[in-house]
Amino acid sequence: MHPQAPGAGPGTVLDRRALNRATLARQLLLDRADLPVLDAVAHLGGLQAQEPQEPFTGLWSRLRGFAPETLSGLLVERRVVRTHLMRRTVHLVTADDVLAWRARHDAMLRQRVLGVYRRDLQDVDLDELAAAGRQALADGEPRTMAELTRAVGDRWPATAPRALGEMLIAGVVPMVQVPPRGLWRTKGGVRNLPVATWLGRDIDPLPTDPADPVGQALVRRFLAAYGPAATADLRAWSGVAGLPAAVAAVRGELVAFRDERGRELLDLPDAPRPDPGVPAPVRFLPAFDNAILGYHDRTRIIDDAHRHLSVDGARVVLVDGRVAATWTMSKDGGGGKGGKGDADTVSVTPLRRFSRSEQTAVTEEGQALAAFLSDGESDRVRVVPD
Repeated sequence: MHPQAPGAGPGTVLDRRALNRATLARQLLLDRADLPVLDAVAHLGGLQAQEPQEPFTGLWSRLRGFAPETLSGLLVERRVVRTHLMRRTVHLVTADDVLAWRARHDAMLRQRVLGVYRRDLQDVDLDELAAAGRQALADGEPRTMAELTRAVGDRWPATAPRALGEMLIAGVVPMVQVPPRGLWRTKGGVRNLPVATWLGRDIDPLPTDPADPVGQALVRRFLAAYGPAATADLRAWSGVAGLPAAVAAVRGELVAFRDERGRELLDLPDAPRPDPGVPAPVRFLPAFDNAILGYHDRTRIIDDAHRHLSVDGARVVLVDGRVAATWTMSKDGGGGKGGKGDADTVSVTPLRRFSRSEQTAVTEEGQALAAFLSDGESDRVRVVPD
């Protein structure tokens, strides 16, 4: 537990360090949590997962005693799924969340596919495409995008197969990527099935209530994992345009702050806002971690000069709560604990000079990460330049 920062009020300014510590606390990066893996995935609102192995590192950095086989088991048991959702990117989310949230993301998902393939799809009736896709998958056998586009392509011979496939898989038919895709240390291509087939239940229909109850749930869940935050941050995380009716409906439940630029930040009243002086441990984050990508203004955790790293797929290291290095895992001469052959090595490239204590802390956490990623075969770390 950490002491709460000063009280809330619309005129209360939270500086960058205060926002950083709040983000770390919400993202389970200030203290490793004892949460069950399923509860952690739910709390985080999912983990971005287009790189199948990255969520394992993300959860290792957040959970005490994380066992990767547990996450694999949840995927096999269909309690967690891989699906296109926020921002039209592949996310690892709970089955309950994809069922509850998918309909609220439908319009955004279609528009984002059309933003890339509008000209290719101008003669394609999207409802007809959805029906053709469901018919092709009616036998319950998962299919690759190429197999799906071959199955429906005769109806639209002049349309680029990639455009048909992207719209089918990310836009008009809610899909999951079935295992072995996404299992620990398992290679598997992308094979798709409708959510309804995989989970045995259709996604929840979108309520007609203009107060947007699903959007309200998204607002609360976002703030629990990312707050205090601006509505622009909510939009950056979800990809959904602002959710204005939902924000208006829940505003009375929330507290308000300002950041140093004067932007309004909303938050849940009882959510953790640690004292800015609380020390932050070194943490290694995977590629495309939502602790960075979940914000429009990412300066609470990464300098603008390094912002490109968050979209380039770089894995980063947090030192004193901020992105201060990148890291990779590779084979390196020198052997593992037994000193034989090439060893799995965590290589860290600082973005600024480390103090002696920072270098020690980075090395120690890197050793633990190397051991995790190598199943205990190596604890080798190299800081470049060292």
